[in-house]
Amino acid sequence: MKALKRILIFCGAALLTAALSLCIYNIMQDRTADKRSREILSGLRELIPVTSAEADTESTENPADDIYAAYQQEMQSDQKRHEIIELDGKKYCGVISIPTIGIELPVCDSCTYDDLNASPCRFSGSAEDNDLIIAAHNFSSHFGYLDKLNTGDEIFFTDISGTVHSYRVDEIRAIDGSDSEGMIYGKGTDWDITLFTCNLSGQARITVRACKIQK
Repeated sequence: MKALKRILIFCGAALLTAALSLCIYNIMQDRTADKRSREILSGLRELIPVTSAEADTESTENPADDIYAAYQQEMQSDQKRHEIIELDGKKYCGVISIPTIGIELPVCDSCTYDDLNASPCRFSGSAEDNDLIIAAHNFSSHFGYLDKLNTGDEIFFTDISGTVHSYRVDEIRAIDGSDSEGMIYGKGTDWDITLFTCNLSGQARITVRACKIQK
């Protein structure tokens, strides 16, 4: 009986240690991602020209493998052209800003695990063609608070030419991680931009759809 008790205590301590280690690892990853994003954003600000907004506004201020398989197919068939800037060997297509959750981040033009560890990434489409999809990790410094958005909140995407594309949130929902068709549904028809990230369990994608604000 005493031996069993010792085993249970040992197992409990081991689980607590593992959980603590994972928590520390996630915090360190988040901080590293935040630092890298800030450095990239600083570099892009020096390269992107300042132009007028594309639309008037009232504002004052680990994805599943099947999703990435869908990404590869999208990229192979994606013939749309948009401007990019190369910075430290990486290509970027713009900057995403969401005042409600206090983020302003560079957007990498490719989408790999390494890219996602530094910044949100273009999954497919473009702002010019009204079918832009952007993915990011659920770091608190990246898309970790997408689920805090509400219908009507504003999203801004500044492309490399300096044009600001303004959007208003139309829908926030969770999509099953294996539903790649659901992720790109409505592309080019119902919504002009889609943002997504995994939830804490990694089994679903928190997905935000938004439409351009008309002048």
